[in-house]
Amino acid sequence: MEFDVWLSLVVLFTVGGLTPGPAVMLVMASSFRYGFRPAMLPALGIASANVLWLILAASGTAALLTAFPSVTLGLKVLGLLVILYLGLSTIFGPPPDMSVSSGDAPKRTGLYARGVALQISSPLPLVYFGMLLPLYFDADKPILPQFGIMLATVTWLELQGLAVYAAFARWIRAKLQSPKAAKIFNAMIGVVMIASGVWAIFA
Repeated sequence: MEFDVWLSLVVLFTVGGLTPGPAVMLVMASSFRYGFRPAMLPALGIASANVLWLILAASGTAALLTAFPSVTLGLKVLGLLVILYLGLSTIFGPPPDMSVSSGDAPKRTGLYARGVALQISSPLPLVYFGMLLPLYFDADKPILPQFGIMLATVTWLELQGLAVYAAFARWIRAKLQSPKAAKIFNAMIGVVMIASGVWAIFA
């Protein structure tokens, strides 16, 4: 992969990783409730699901989905339903317990699975991995080395971006001692999560 191509890939996914979306909101909500380290479990789930999206981008599945827009729309609607469930659960769920710590977090597998499920079903990866990432593959060069470089780059940038938001949410929690303020913060997260999913459907 040429350096300028790789650099443009870094810019694309740096911006994408720092753009608030369903994945970011899930990690922020987890960090706000349980702490930084438990929040990185759904972040790892999100990064793991990206491997599937990368495989689809490298295999040309994105071109197939483009040829059948009804399938693409169906996948987006399914993803939106998942995001609506997570977002509404965050908005209308019980107020965050400000005394909860990392020791009270759910099982690691549960937090990890939420990240995987969200990223697999989210409409936003269709934009980045389905429509943009295939443009970075050079068909005249071996695919496997390009795939390895993209996987390492995307995974690192994704985790770094999510870690920034997880740390920010933890800092916000330290400032919000009122359960009412914490509930408002969770509601804002839920609204942004849903709005970003809707944007991905109509973008």
